[in-house]
Amino acid sequence: MEIEAPIREVIEEIKESGGDAVKFCYQCGKCDTVCPWNKVRNFSMRKLIREATFGLTEIEHEEIWRCTTCGKCVQRCPRDVQQIKNMIALRRMATGYGVFPTAIKPVRTVSAGLTADGNPFGEDRTKRAEWAKGHSVKTFEEGMEILYFPGCYLSYDARLKKVAVATAKILNKAGVEFGILGAGENCCGESIRKTGNEDIFKQLARENIKTFIDNGVKKILVSSPHCYHTFKNEYPEFNVHFEIVHISQYIFELINEGRLQISKEYAKKITYHDPCYLGRHNGIYDEPRGVLQKIPGLELIELPESREDSLCCGMGGGRIWMETPMSERFANLRLEQAIGVGAEELVTACPYCITNFEDSRVVLNYDDVIQIKDITEVIQEVI
Repeated sequence: MEIEAPIREVIEEIKESGGDAVKFCYQCGKCDTVCPWNKVRNFSMRKLIREATFGLTEIEHEEIWRCTTCGKCVQRCPRDVQQIKNMIALRRMATGYGVFPTAIKPVRTVSAGLTADGNPFGEDRTKRAEWAKGHSVKTFEEGMEILYFPGCYLSYDARLKKVAVATAKILNKAGVEFGILGAGENCCGESIRKTGNEDIFKQLARENIKTFIDNGVKKILVSSPHCYHTFKNEYPEFNVHFEIVHISQYIFELINEGRLQISKEYAKKITYHDPCYLGRHNGIYDEPRGVLQKIPGLELIELPESREDSLCCGMGGGRIWMETPMSERFANLRLEQAIGVGAEELVTACPYCITNFEDSRVVLNYDDVIQIKDITEVIQEVI
């Protein structure tokens, strides 16, 4: 591609949308070598950054929507280019112009659901706490030890509701005084922000923050790493600071304090998958493993790509709502890795990862080969 002169109007718009760091790229290509997309197809983050530098971004194509915001390229970039912020900037431009390629169009439906009902499924807000019926879960009141924020998937998805129930059982067993806000909650807004829709993110965030403050919330326990990241690292943009704890951290704490007792063996070979937003983005690697290692009889086997080198499941950056051909799903590769190390169960701590792994398990006909579990589902079986 020959370029006589940069398209300055587009460059300025990219910068104004948050992509100013494209100018630091010196085209070393290190991002391309670590991007998980290149395990399943040809994809060049380097090329996208180069095009943005000259204002030649083609927002009508799917390429700017492929980034799962896994963080591997940012971790390895010698020039601190901030590829994630740059891709979000391009998506803000596309969203602003209403340009969505075919595979990305489901985001429009999601946006409507988030605006009207506070969740990406367009489900009735009043049904958000139905998962909790019959499980000794109270409505949060000021003065309680923690607010449990299960998030959208655990509130509405049939498979993930089991994780919310497992979490409630663990908290009750440990004698934790906790509550939920149910219909008072909104989606945290993390994924819609990654698709470039800043307006909906701000609406969701402001409503959540008001609800938290009005109810006297101080400490928030979350199941999703995406909620964790957003509450901990992005809500402070609104000048609020809540104490945020992920369930894997909290279980580790409860066991160490003697509040939660493990009383049964779990004689299985387990491998643990590090979710991108728990691991690479927030450095939480040891607590989930520490929890699993305390279970008698459990054999913990590490995956080939683990901890800071963990392979993304493919659902971050809003990809959870976008169409991805089965041949291009990173989750398929992850299941092959788990089976390759001899694991009977692939355990993780993220609803996006579980959703994706369960889909791949069915399509690959691995129902009898390997099981997918959240860390809370393992713990509820041994307490």
